Amino acid sequence: MGRRLRVATPPDFNFAECLAILGRSDQELLHTILDERISKLLAVEDESILFNVSYSEGALHIDFPHHTPSEQGKQAVRRYVADWFDLDTDLQPFYAMAASDPVLQEVVQQHAGLRVMGLPDLFEALSWAVIGQQINLTFAYTLKRRLIENFGSSLTVGDVDYWAFPSAETIASLQVEQLRTLQFSGRKAEYLIQIAQKLASGRLVKDELIGQTEQQVEKQLVAIRGVGPWSAHYVMMKCLRFNSAFPITDVGLHNALKQQLGMERKPTVAEIEDLAKPWTGWQAYATFYLWRVLL
Repeated sequence: MGRRLRVATPPDFNFAECLAILGRSDQELLHTILDERISKLLAVEDESILFNVSYSEGALHIDFPHHTPSEQGKQAVRRYVADWFDLDTDLQPFYAMAASDPVLQEVVQQHAGLRVMGLPDLFEALSWAVIGQQINLTFAYTLKRRLIENFGSSLTVGDVDYWAFPSAETIASLQVEQLRTLQFSGRKAEYLIQIAQKLASGRLVKDELIGQTEQQVEKQLVAIRGVGPWSAHYVMMKCLRFNSAFPITDVGLHNALKQQLGMERKPTVAEIEDLAKPWTGWQAYATFYLWRVLL
């Protein structure tokens, strides 16, 4: 197979739109973007794999600039990339619905080809959902950065450090105080450690959640301390790939709708429920495209 993998993309795929989302914060440690090429470090079993992703001629091209991973490692990276860019979802039904939807029509036309950029690792998705609660995005990125720099794994190539998100096993063994020194609240520190322990012990498994209904999954997620409906739907949208997931109380969604609708105030949840009736089955994509207008 050589040092390069080719992953075909759907005809309606727009790499530049996906890059706009991935490049939204200069605090991001988990990938770097240079000249329309993404570099990322992935910890797979006992391998640390550095890979680049670029796009041309209807495909994502993955190459390995540091060392060629095992066959198993390559396949893990291929699966990760396909999931990260949500390449297996057919967006034609979503586009057909959006074409006549007064709220989505313009946004979807403008950003066509954008995919819901995922967080394939369940621990990372849950951690980000917990970290982002009740603080602004800038501070959320600061906390995430501290968590990664203190407990993540890294690889230095040339003069660049590449980082992978901490494993659930690593965070499971921490004391609350170790996170408090990084400016995590005591409560968030407890939540993260307990979530890590659930994953590390096998009491929470991504593949088992994927096979269930949206209602079953939401019920299991909100039963976890620190995970409310918003966090549950965020994880279902970004990690478990439920296209009907709908973080309806999301502040970004409310701001985007206010902007799109030219309102003086943010819409109420009841008003959003009404607007969203035509989005059934595609609420996650509708939300993600509305988030895009805030960049």
